[in-house]
Amino acid sequence: MKKRSSCPAACALDIAGDKWTLLVVRDLLRGRNTYGQLAASDEGIPTNILADRLKKMEDAGLIEAKPYQERPVRYRYALTAKGGELSEVLTAVARWGKKHIRGTQVAPEFRGRPR
Repeated sequence: MKKRSSCPAACALDIAGDKWTLLVVRDLLRGRNTYGQLAASDEGIPTNILADRLKKMEDAGLIEAKPYQERPVRYRYALTAKGGELSEVLTAVARWGKKHIRGTQVAPEFRGRPR
């Protein structure tokens, strides 16, 4: 992937700044680790976009895919250490949303995380 600049914020957004990546991270943190579980997210990610995002996340070193079934081949997805560090970003975004967007709720698994 070609960097658009050397700015750390721009580079981070190139990897994790689209509409879906942090939601996939959120679901992986919640223990949803198969394609079917990720596709069943309340936000309704289109399956073609989910497949593309998972590939990009794997290429960026955020997740790893391990087969759990051979025919047809199906994968479980897990955050790498690099991808797991996005939980801090996700927590900050969720905290901001809870504070500034009426009617939002922080999921129980994100409550009480270090600030």
